[in-house]
Amino acid sequence: MINLISNWYLEIYSGNLIKMKKLKVSTAQFENRSGDKEYNLSVIEMLAQKAAEDGSKVIAFHECSITGYTFARKLSKTQMLELAESIPEGGSIQRLIQIADRNDITILAGLFEKDNKDNLYKAYVCVDKNGLVAKYRKLHPFINPHVLPGNEYCVFDLHGWKCGILICYDNNIIENVRATKLLGADVIFMPHVTMCTPSSRPGAGFVDPALWRNRENDPTSLRIEFDGMKGRGWLMKWLPSRAYDNAVYVVFANPIGMDDDQLKNGCSMIIDPFGDIIAECRTLGDDLASSILIPENLKKAGGYRYTLARRPELYRHIVGEEHSPEQKVVWLTDNEPGLNKD
Repeated sequence: MINLISNWYLEIYSGNLIKMKKLKVSTAQFENRSGDKEYNLSVIEMLAQKAAEDGSKVIAFHECSITGYTFARKLSKTQMLELAESIPEGGSIQRLIQIADRNDITILAGLFEKDNKDNLYKAYVCVDKNGLVAKYRKLHPFINPHVLPGNEYCVFDLHGWKCGILICYDNNIIENVRATKLLGADVIFMPHVTMCTPSSRPGAGFVDPALWRNRENDPTSLRIEFDGMKGRGWLMKWLPSRAYDNAVYVVFANPIGMDDDQLKNGCSMIIDPFGDIIAECRTLGDDLASSILIPENLKKAGGYRYTLARRPELYRHIVGEEHSPEQKVVWLTDNEPGLNKD
């Protein structure tokens, strides 16, 4: 029975691959300004135009790239509601659609969302010239106690490809990535605001903002910090494996520079289904990196075979059970900076 199911899946999947075409995608990094939507959208527009001129059909930006992120730990619910927007009616989403239309490019970006009952969420949207394509709410938010978790996965069609979204910490729970893959995603957009903050893991910690201010005179010292275990070195322990194990393209986006009072290391990158980095932002400033996604690589990758070889009857009851001890969420506040949830 398992072989019959695998063969059926193989036939369907192979047929879908024939219909898919190569797709050029960009991922971006930039230094956002806290609460300054107009400025952040202006940078998004500039980078989207640059990506479109280079032939990309899609560009992805980091978590809360429209609103800023870390400063939200200081905000009351009233302040959060003032910052957040309805989707798709909000002004920022409408501006994104205009940018997408002017440049004939699909844009993915993040912000805080409020619904008609004043519930708050961490949202990430995909828009094109015709409007909203997809919206996703972060499953594991922790920056502000008034932000509620989303409760569903998101898989959608984009230029003939099946795509999914998982925001930052969502990707550290490996079941989320596998579930998104099993729902059909061959590309997973992974917007983050991460790294260069304290954590229980070895080598973690803040990076001195003075190094960022002095980056033109001494880029080497900053790059050593950014590329070490405070930053890129830790990403390399887990991020490529998400792509490899699930045979998906990963589009990772992360800010660079100061996000409120914390320095972030960028390194936005695209990883192929073999777990190889095929494009990465390596400048110490606003930038983008682009690569072509190739349908045939999805089937060649080891993770494709591993997915077919699954035996869910062995572990369905295990992964579906609640487990303990309970994990306490540590909210980020002025007096208690909290741990980086990596």
